[in-house]
Amino acid sequence: MRNIKLTIEYDGREYSGWQRQKNAVSVQETIEAALEKITSEKTILFGSGRTDSGVHAPGQVANFKTSSQLSPVKFQKGLNSILPSDIVITCAEAVSMDFHAQYSANGKIYVYKILNRSCRTAIDRNRVWHVDNNLNIGDMKKAS
Repeated sequence: MRNIKLTIEYDGREYSGWQRQKNAVSVQETIEAALEKITSEKTILFGSGRTDSGVHAPGQVANFKTSSQLSPVKFQKGLNSILPSDIVITCAEAVSMDFHAQYSANGKIYVYKILNRSCRTAIDRNRVWHVDNNLNIGDMKKAS
């Protein structure tokens, strides 16, 4: 058996979040289905954490154990060739058997964006919160 670490970028608009669910499509189950196509193995993908429905991730880390002898580069290319365009494997690498994406994580970074101007945005409409009135930065700093 080998342990493969994946770094994953995804646009979460079409997913119920990271974690597999019974009645909704998740990022985890989408990647697991792609892994099964490549390896012919039922694979459990362990994520470094969960995201809510609609949340995007530029660098979610996950790992899985496999008996496949495919190289990490072939896992990356193979997965990217069959995953939907809103999920991309940006890196795949072999790691020690004791690596676990959740328990080996050193930290997480969350980014929340506010667009503070009079007009909305077309380009970032799904990635920012548009606020057209004045913000009280002092109060916001205190609250955070």
